[in-house]
Amino acid sequence: MSEIRPFRVDIPQPDIDELHRRIDATRWPDEIPGTGWERGVPLAYLKELTRYWRTEFDWRAAEKWLNQYPQFSTEIDGVNVHFLHVRSAEPNATPIILTHGWPSTSAQYIDMIGPLTDPVAHGGSAADAFHVVVPTIPGYGFSGRTGQQGWSMSRVARAWARLMDRLGYDRYVAQGGDWGKVISLELGRIDPERVLAVHINMLVTMFADDPETLAGLSEEDMKKVEHTRWFADVCTAWSRQQATRPQTIAYSLTDSPVGQLSWIAEKYKEWADTVDRPEDAVDRDTLLAIVSTYWFTATAGSAAHMYFETMNTMADHIRTWGGPWPLTVPVGVAVFPADATRPIRRFAERVLPSMTRWTEFDRGGHFAPLEQPELLVGDIRAFVRSVLPA
Repeated sequence: MSEIRPFRVDIPQPDIDELHRRIDATRWPDEIPGTGWERGVPLAYLKELTRYWRTEFDWRAAEKWLNQYPQFSTEIDGVNVHFLHVRSAEPNATPIILTHGWPSTSAQYIDMIGPLTDPVAHGGSAADAFHVVVPTIPGYGFSGRTGQQGWSMSRVARAWARLMDRLGYDRYVAQGGDWGKVISLELGRIDPERVLAVHINMLVTMFADDPETLAGLSEEDMKKVEHTRWFADVCTAWSRQQATRPQTIAYSLTDSPVGQLSWIAEKYKEWADTVDRPEDAVDRDTLLAIVSTYWFTATAGSAAHMYFETMNTMADHIRTWGGPWPLTVPVGVAVFPADATRPIRRFAERVLPSMTRWTEFDRGGHFAPLEQPELLVGDIRAFVRSVLPA
């Protein structure tokens, strides 16, 4: 069961033809004029994006992009785990495991692999080199559906510890955002003897919404408080649906490509550093490669089940969003201003007592590996440099 098998993305042509057939057969709803994005994805925008997906997007080109680095699969705890594994030519490189979230895939890190494994060719020094492991969360994308109950974020973290052991890494750094943030912090909590440090590019800071708690916050932090209130009131329907009735939403997302496209595109518009559309922040072909991966693997439902599993396990639920995270290993936090969650440092220090680095950037959002890969790579380098022995 510990066999590691080579993997290559190669979707059969009949599956691509079936996607096109289903797009052609789309039954479109109407919309109330003049509402923009207020009630969801605008009809005109989605029709244009769908037209591009059907007539101009090249899945075979996307496959070439996805296959540019070595990929593998292995069985861990009864499920398949897909992962990229790229070793640096630098002999003293630091192993790092990068974990994506929802609605994304391991593909979000592809353009960071070169700078991380070969820093000299990308403006860094040999000391900044990493051996890179990028797994796909079970139930997502090319890992495929789990078919099991119990795949919470804690179980994924335990699987990652086994994966790194299987690859021969006895000391490594964990990094991630969204679910990747949760999994990376949990990995640092359960395996502190082997996890050197944890770097995250998303953090939720919970707080009591009362004058005493908020007293003394800066004007910028109060803006974050207002955003948090708005986000909790208006923008959490996806989470509640997937955390309570993942099976119900799975039918429409698995049967309708346009339904799957809208479900994901909305989040790239709301959570990224955008103005009018997701493509303000993320390349259109990259977005469609991610959406197509969910579609071809039929993993919208299994990905949603992770919300149910995690949010209905009490210890996981508490730690998932608000902490505390009683880690002993150093933690670095990169804050991107347009992220869906906008953490406040005062509150972060309470739930992350081992935090040693806090960086606030002036651009970028939730999908930082796609939006601002150079900034994220630079922060990872600087953080790891600060915590490793000279």
